[in-house]
Amino acid sequence: MAQDEPVRQRLLAEATRLFAERGFESTSVQEIVVSAGVTKGAMYHYFDSKDDLLHEIYARVLRMQMDRLTRIADGPGTVSERLYAAAADVVETTADNLDDSKIFFRSMHLLAPETQKTVRAERRRYHERFRDLVAEGQREGVFRADVPADIVVDYFFGSVHHLGSWYRVEGPLTGGQVGAQFADLLLTSLRPQAS
Repeated sequence: MAQDEPVRQRLLAEATRLFAERGFESTSVQEIVVSAGVTKGAMYHYFDSKDDLLHEIYARVLRMQMDRLTRIADGPGTVSERLYAAAADVVETTADNLDDSKIFFRSMHLLAPETQKTVRAERRRYHERFRDLVAEGQREGVFRADVPADIVVDYFFGSVHHLGSWYRVEGPLTGGQVGAQFADLLLTSLRPQAS
């Protein structure tokens, strides 16, 4: 219900802030509800557990990124233009949601096994959609085909997932600028080798 959304959003915002400041393990449900100004009952109305909160912090970013990737991948333009846009977008949206991503990658191993499995499946769907763009370009001869599309994706996302370890919002580059540089590097690496 729309009237309930502010409570849910407050809980997510405060959990994100507290997990970023103190860590997932060191933050109690009581601290989250006090900070959000709600009761435990209200929290458990929206989230089954602290695990569920952590999962949702990352899942909301991943859902947004998946929606954007789908629009880009299915949209107009050459495969090179679409892959460039997708690569730049995932870096920019990760930078724009850096706390969410940092918290998640720092704490994912603490999630319950079933939740970890769900998250991996969600992230795999995103990577597979991105890989489909690489494979499309390889089939068309636009991208080099001597490196499997899966390796290209793993290499690229290895870099994206480490943004939280070095990127600073107050630094000299915006998320969009870093995204453009990552996308340039990706497409340059995919150019067919000269014979």
